[in-house]
Amino acid sequence: MVNIYAKVVGALLFIVGILGGLPAFAPDGMLFGVFMVDTVHNLFHLISGLVLLAAGFGVQWELSRRLVLGFAIIYGLLTLAGFLAPADRVLGMQFNMADNVLHLALTATALMFALPVQRYPTRL
Repeated sequence: MVNIYAKVVGALLFIVGILGGLPAFAPDGMLFGVFMVDTVHNLFHLISGLVLLAAGFGVQWELSRRLVLGFAIIYGLLTLAGFLAPADRVLGMQFNMADNVLHLALTATALMFALPVQRYPTRL
């Protein structure tokens, strides 16, 4: 399942990184009129999308899981910084509340897929 997650989210992030640079989809720096984007933000989406795609198409499940977990950690830190940033700018990227909520959702879902399920023996 972690490979499917990485493929789907990686492809979406890569596409969003491209669309964020097209004025038709991001007039006035607002992707779909909702999410704030700029060049650095778009590059971040492109790179993270490529990393997730590489994880999704990788043949080693454990490496894919670790890459998705790394993605969750980075996006989690980015989310935290986005919520705490006073000027709606983190690492040179513009943010708004919609970005923060979306990044939080990406972090949560990545953790759900990347963290292994602990199985305990059942007592009869």
